[in-house]
Amino acid sequence: MIRELKTFLAIARCGSFAAAGHRIGLTQSAVSAQIKNLEEALGLRLFDRTGRSANLNAAGLRALPLAEQILETFSLMGQPESLEDYRGELRIGAIGTVQTGLLPRVLLRLLEQAPGVAPKLVPGVSLNLLSQVDAGEIDLAIMIRPPFALPKELHAELIQREPFVLITPLDVAGDDPLQLLIEQPFVRYDRSSFGGRQVSQFLRKHHLDVRPGLELDELDAIVKMVACGLGVALVPEAGLWLESTPTVRVLRLGGATFYRELVLVGRHSARQLPVQQLFHRCVREVLAKQGDPTLV
Repeated sequence: MIRELKTFLAIARCGSFAAAGHRIGLTQSAVSAQIKNLEEALGLRLFDRTGRSANLNAAGLRALPLAEQILETFSLMGQPESLEDYRGELRIGAIGTVQTGLLPRVLLRLLEQAPGVAPKLVPGVSLNLLSQVDAGEIDLAIMIRPPFALPKELHAELIQREPFVLITPLDVAGDDPLQLLIEQPFVRYDRSSFGGRQVSQFLRKHHLDVRPGLELDELDAIVKMVACGLGVALVPEAGLWLESTPTVRVLRLGGATFYRELVLVGRHSARQLPVQQLFHRCVREVLAKQGDPTLV
């Protein structure tokens, strides 16, 4: 029944048999057949079917957390006694600056201690990564803390705080960040992103009416635009631009400083898996070794 339980969870998350089939690679008829088998084995119906939608009924809602527990227990049965004997994939989601900054050193340490692990890196923006962890498509993700409460099945561990700074072209004079934000064109961190929302909150808090300019989400691209003279920007102190010869001026915000928080997100039910515990430990060790003052 393991296969049927996985299909049951996919339908609960996707909202229809067709969408669930598309996600897990089955035809709609195969999905229907599996759910029929499951319902017959349990002796009850799990879904109310309305048109193309499939909504959990009372029995389905009660069965959902139990199905998740069964699948997690089944997964634990396949775990080796020693991580040295572990063989399997670990699906890791990461935002861009984590891919090029923290993650390579974490993966090196991970593979030194568990050479049988096969890391699979899944790039993406924070909102998409959160959805993928929630859907079970990836095991965990390092992303920006969401500005809303997580689903109860997920947990988030704070691992790093990155201060926002104002960056300007090298030839722009002046040391007052708030004044420069008013005077210069503004290269904006995408307002739909979690980090971009923090920038918008900062501007509202300080009643800053900025001059509209470019708007994009990729931090190193924002820095490049500023370096070319297209304006100033508020960005977290993170990215490959910090490793090269300075092409922009960096101004601290002093008492107005705000932070982008990076969190490691996973499912509560998987926290005790040895390979996930090892990944958490590797993240902590790498941050401690680099002596990052923002390490929590």
